[in-house]
Amino acid sequence: MTFVNAMSVDVEDYFQVSAFEPHIKRKDWDLWPQRVVTNTLRVLDMFDQYRVRATFFTLGWVAERYPNLVREIVRRGHELACHGYDHVRVNLQSLEEFRQDVSRAKRILEDVSGVGVIGYRAPSYSIGPSNLWALTILEELGFKYSSSIYPVRHDLYGWPEAPRFPFRPKQAPKLLEIPIATVRLAKRNYPCGGGGYFRLYPYWLSRWALRQINSKEGRPAAFYFHPWEIDPAQPRPQGIGLKTHLRHYLNLKRMEARLKALLRDFCWDTVHNVFLKPAECRSAA
Repeated sequence: MTFVNAMSVDVEDYFQVSAFEPHIKRKDWDLWPQRVVTNTLRVLDMFDQYRVRATFFTLGWVAERYPNLVREIVRRGHELACHGYDHVRVNLQSLEEFRQDVSRAKRILEDVSGVGVIGYRAPSYSIGPSNLWALTILEELGFKYSSSIYPVRHDLYGWPEAPRFPFRPKQAPKLLEIPIATVRLAKRNYPCGGGGYFRLYPYWLSRWALRQINSKEGRPAAFYFHPWEIDPAQPRPQGIGLKTHLRHYLNLKRMEARLKALLRDFCWDTVHNVFLKPAECRSAA
């Protein structure tokens, strides 16, 4: 059996990552060189080359400034989904602030693109046991699924006790929560669904882990990355700590080649198609 996995892209610029919050203020974002359009177009071209359809979890802030980019994502046959307005982590918001943030972003994305938005991903996977009320809000706002929980242990996010595979939370029984891929070893979950871990691990290890999920556990996997991860020439803010520097810049020069290997070695489709309806494998010509 050939498994189809879910490919996704978190559309945000390099200066918008949570780790840079102490160094780059939101009010200064427009002052930094904008690279999200160029990098996302490169990602779209890569997906075209390998005949891959993906889900683009896009910030409302980006859609507001670059509506043509959002329209291009949809025009090329990809799924548009919501990543909040300006990358404020859910654990830093009140219930009403979260509702307003997501409502605003969803409205912008739908107005700009002309398509309905039914998927959401929290900035930095910031939904966990302390704020599961957010899932109720998402259901109330008309979302059909969320991909906001990472069942790993991490200093910035994570809920290691959460289910590893899609589930319907009791707080929002009509909403499907789709965790990022992990592999289970020695009673612990290890991340293998993208981001900095994909740049940290040798490619063969990521490939092995995803194949374990597909062939041994018989389940599709959810993978993600950011457009800035294929951009080693991005501007570098001053004063960031060693840990943040390593996490953000590690192996950026190798990322594009690794992604192309991943696109060749597995079958991919949108989050919606993989987890909410049957998906068929596409292969590059």
